[in-house]
Parts: sequence; structure tokens; C-alpha cells
Amino acid sequence: MFGSKNKNKQKTNENVGMGLSGPMDSACIISPGTIIEGKFKATDNVRVDGTILGDVVCDKRIVMGDSGKIVGTVVANEAAIRGRIEGELKVSETIHLHSTAFIQGTIIAKKLIVEEGASYNGECKVGENFTNSGVAPRVDKVGAKVGA
Repeated sequence: MFGSKNKNKQKTNENVGMGLSGPMDSACIISPGTIIEGKFKATDNVRVDGTILGDVVCDKRIVMGDSGKIVGTVVANEAAIRGRIEGELKVSETIHLHSTAFIQGTIIAKKLIVEEGASYNGECKVGENFTNSGVAPRVDKVGAKVGA
């Protein structure tokens, strides 16, 4: 009775955080079929299964499902990508490109994990030299650069 409801909630959280270690506690979810035009800022985790046409700033983690698409600059602390990004991807920690990921543009990150099948076309800058120089600023508050 009561136990089945709790199990369903846990499975939902695990699905939202897929691709990263551990579930996401809370997240803004852009569902398939949703299109957002303009700048998008989030202080919490973001799950993208729809389309964002504009720049994205995420203080925590951004997770893109297979149907997710972003056209613009993405700045986040961590990223797990299964969808498509056309523009810059600036992550202060780790980017995980899953097998269905496609990036057209510049990747800047401290660490990069690329699964077989993932692809990117553009410039790739990985390492502490790039993230510590202010190229991929760590985000402390939405829109605030730390250590810049």
C-alpha cells in the first residue's frame, strides 16, 4: 500500500538524475515538446527533454535526455548530455557525453567523459588551465562569476 508510493517517487528521482552519480534532489524539467525562447537561468538542477533556443545558466547540474536540444551557450557546474547542443558548452567540473550526444560548437570543461557513439564538431578545451582562467567560470549564483 504505502510502500509502493515511496518506491515510485524514488524511481522518478533516479530517472531525472540519469547519467550522473546519485539522484537529483530537485530539478526544473523541460518536457519533450516544450520550446523555450530566450535566456534561461536556474539555481537548481535542470533536466532538458525539450528545446531551449537561447543561453542557459545552471548553478548545479544540467542533464539532457535524447530528445533535448539547446541552441545557445550553456554554463553549468556539471553536465550529462544525451541530446544536441549547438553553441558553447562551458562546465566548471565534468561533462559526460553519452552515446547519443551531439555537440556542434566549443566545449570547455575541467573533465570530459565521452562514450562511444557520442560526437562533437568544434573546439574542445579540457583541463584546469581552462576552467581556472575564467573561460568556464564556476557559477555561485545565477549570473555571478566566481573568481573572475
